[in-house]
Amino acid sequence: EVQLVESGGGLVQAGGSLRLSCAASGFTFDESWVIGWFRQAPGKAREGVSCITTYDGSTSYSDSVKGQFTLSMDSTKNTVDLQMNSLTPEDTAVYYCALGRVVRSPERSLEYDYWGQGTRVTVSS
Repeated sequence: EVQLVESGGGLVQAGGSLRLSCAASGFTFDESWVIGWFRQAPGKAREGVSCITTYDGSTSYSDSVKGQFTLSMDSTKNTVDLQMNSLTPEDTAVYYCALGRVVRSPERSLEYDYWGQGTRVTVSS
């Protein structure tokens, strides 16, 4: 059974950093999966921010977080981490990790088959 569990959210002041982690189980990283990070702010649509391909570690980022967020994976621990720096109140959202097998448009949530429960990030001004 595939499971995704996010952790690392919390309250941080503007300009600060947080590191979110997605612990994955029920599949192996040496197969070709895409793990994406999404966020959903209150009253807004879910937004894809970054994704990684497990078999080669290639990453992509949305324009809104490029240069600010960094995605990495540890295939020995089956974790994917999202390092978020220089946070602003606009980054406040619930952050989700998601898993997809065939993902042609990584920014589209419908491309993913499994989702974690989310972790809340609040950035105070």
